[in-house]
Amino acid sequence: MWKRSVLLGLLLVAALSVRSETIILIQGYQAKGADWRSSGITTSLAAAGWQDGGQISLSEAPLEVPSGARFFTVELTTDAQLLRQAEQLQRHVGRVTAARPGESLILVGHSAGGVLGRLFMVQHPKEPVTALITFASPHLGTESAELGLALSQSPLGWASALLGREYDLLGRSEGLFFDLVRERPGSLLFWLNRQPHPPARYISVVRDERLSWVGDLVVPVWSQDMNQVEQLRGRAISIASSGNHSLERSDAELLLQILRRLRSS
Repeated sequence: MWKRSVLLGLLLVAALSVRSETIILIQGYQAKGADWRSSGITTSLAAAGWQDGGQISLSEAPLEVPSGARFFTVELTTDAQLLRQAEQLQRHVGRVTAARPGESLILVGHSAGGVLGRLFMVQHPKEPVTALITFASPHLGTESAELGLALSQSPLGWASALLGREYDLLGRSEGLFFDLVRERPGSLLFWLNRQPHPPARYISVVRDERLSWVGDLVVPVWSQDMNQVEQLRGRAISIASSGNHSLERSDAELLLQILRRLRSS
């Protein structure tokens, strides 16, 4: 059962021993790296001693990687298919590991960003990722993506296409919507959830509707728990949290608690 208390989850995390020097924060659909900053999460990380390395852009501008523990946000085409976003994430990770070879990584993903982080790990199992922490991520898909897919294929979607690609959000997002439908044969999630996952710590932060009067209206609770993924059953830790789908300031303290446990030996 995914319904475990925060205390139980943190006690289980305490048993882990992971050393990591770099955190990469991965945003979800239609979000930006700046959302990690506006939510107060990066401010809390910096106050706890993690250095802000800034945002890694899609350009080839020189990347400075501070010594010691640090975190980065990343630029992604968040309405693109996950396989395309994974290529962009691979470039970002490659720039970090080239600057700091031999050091480990923690991926932290919100919403679709958590699925993207997991896809990257499956595609590149030899990358030095020691932990994946996801917040409200649709690991088994979501009806919201199915609604978006239906709209993109409706007269509304056809009308949107007439406005040109710059304004055609439904058209640009159609592939991503298909990637995030509830897993079924032929879908990306159906394939991904049956692939071997590399040795790492997998931690799902799940929005528990019992802890909030609204809860998550975008991704169902059962889909947020990586223990429900076929290849991760019994390997993941699920931590219940309050709030809706978006990142909130309370997520900062929860993330710091998880990171402290991961870094303790």
